Amino acid sequence: MTEPAFFILTALVGAPRHGYGIVAEVRELSQDRVRLKVGTLYGVLERLVVDGLVAPDREEVQQGRLRRYYRLTDEGGRALAAEAERQAANADIASRRLRALRPASAGGTA
Repeated sequence: MTEPAFFILTALVGAPRHGYGIVAEVRELSQDRVRLKVGTLYGVLERLVVDGLVAPDREEVQQGRLRRYYRLTDEGGRALAAEAERQAANADIASRRLRALRPASAGGTA
């Protein structure tokens, strides 16, 4: 799962959002590391819809513009949970290896 897809799914946990709301939430969740452009957002959303991880929720007209809201599906929630577990396991492996390396390299020069 790509980082943008991971954060888009995460942004949709708990409530449907429209495009701009997803972009803003992803930026906040990623601590400004992931900045989605509109083309990227809708390309990833389209793939997530085709994969059944996200579904259109509703459309509303606000300030003369049509806003389409998307929601996380049950399958999307399961996929996000699995990806979060995978990432946590990978981070744990790297952290353990780094902890094991520190005592050996503490006295040496880098």
